Amino acid sequence: MKTAAGTWRNWAGSATAVPARWCRPASVAQISAEVKAAAAGGLTVRALGSGHSFTDTAACPGGVVLDLSAWTGLASCDAATGIVTVRSGTTVRELNRLLDATGLAMANLGDIDVQTIAGALSTGTHGTGATLGGLATQITAMELVLADGSVVSCSASERPELFAAARVGLGALGVVTTVTLRCVPAFTLAADERPMPLDEVLATFGTMAAENDFCEFYWFPYGRKALVKRNNRVPSSDRPMPAWRRLWEYEVMENAAFGAMCRTGRRFPGLIPRLNAVSSSVLSARSYTDVSHRVFVTPRRVRFVESEYAVPRESLPDVLSELRSAVPRLPFPVMFPVEVRVAAADDIWLSTAYGRDSAYIAIHQYQGLPYQEYFDVFESVVASASGRPHWGKMHSLTAPRLRELYPKFDDFLAVRSAHDPGGLFVNPYLERVLGVSASPPGDRQ
Repeated sequence: MKTAAGTWRNWAGSATAVPARWCRPASVAQISAEVKAAAAGGLTVRALGSGHSFTDTAACPGGVVLDLSAWTGLASCDAATGIVTVRSGTTVRELNRLLDATGLAMANLGDIDVQTIAGALSTGTHGTGATLGGLATQITAMELVLADGSVVSCSASERPELFAAARVGLGALGVVTTVTLRCVPAFTLAADERPMPLDEVLATFGTMAAENDFCEFYWFPYGRKALVKRNNRVPSSDRPMPAWRRLWEYEVMENAAFGAMCRTGRRFPGLIPRLNAVSSSVLSARSYTDVSHRVFVTPRRVRFVESEYAVPRESLPDVLSELRSAVPRLPFPVMFPVEVRVAAADDIWLSTAYGRDSAYIAIHQYQGLPYQEYFDVFESVVASASGRPHWGKMHSLTAPRLRELYPKFDDFLAVRSAHDPGGLFVNPYLERVLGVSASPPGDRQ
């Protein structure tokens, strides 16, 4: 988001930058022209999404930011085949609405819908489902503006190496202008959400994940229960959650009441374990059916910082056991729950699930509370399981370690170098995670 002073700030307030210039192109030609102008002026370029990454992946200090909020909507849609091309500045929320109107849906989604589709894809956003991949596995083609201002398309058959890299491209290869997705006919989910003893959940989660289309759970670090969410495809039904219940559950309990508890914990940290245990004890069961995106997505109005790592699925019990033992020893208590999801292996070079069935563990802390020691402990726990960090969430890894975790890391760097030899799209985040740097301004012209 842009502040009154022209500073860029992300949603969580964990990253800021002051660009030299803001632009709001509304066509591919305008995006290309802005890229060429930035190169001619010796400035770097980054495309902005909605700022929901917790890292500084979109930051462009001293460079040109491309606000793509005027470049939205469907470029084409074939309801018969499910092939849809969407402009990169479209938010996931708006895409869901547009798809719903045509009788289509994304095969899987995360639980946040405020990101732009390009931002969500470029950072490896995922949902949950033992047999389903992250959002980027639904891509069939992409169009990008490269560092020289040229416009190129890529797919599995056209520039396949660029396609393998760009599906989770971190904004390092060019400005994504359109994404072509393979969607599915709109479907209904039966949602079953209920508290269970944490020990039982940890012992049976592998089975639950295998037996349900979509399965995940949350647990409060000082509580004895976890909230298990199981969503399964069913024939169309007219049993959506009543409006009053949706308001009560999501707006009153999960946002207003929980937000008040978080503010209390921030003011009186000694109360956090007790408040956390109360949150765990009042978890309630709910079952309903609704269109898929209304089940997948949950409104998040209480702000927080987050770190998330993907580990091989078989290592999940050991990782959670270590984390569960470590949290009570932290010098500062944790207010927010831990989230656990799963995804199938894929072949996308910088996907956190590249080559392995994965489990995702996401930790959070309420905005304004100390988090660094918690996140450091978490990183030490997942390191022994070769954990790969979510590109849009907070982590401390640098290129040498990431090279060890990603078999195609150097292949990605080679494609990046070939398409952006002068580092036009490089920013401090990419310098850290890819080990690359921008060339002197004169070399980028």
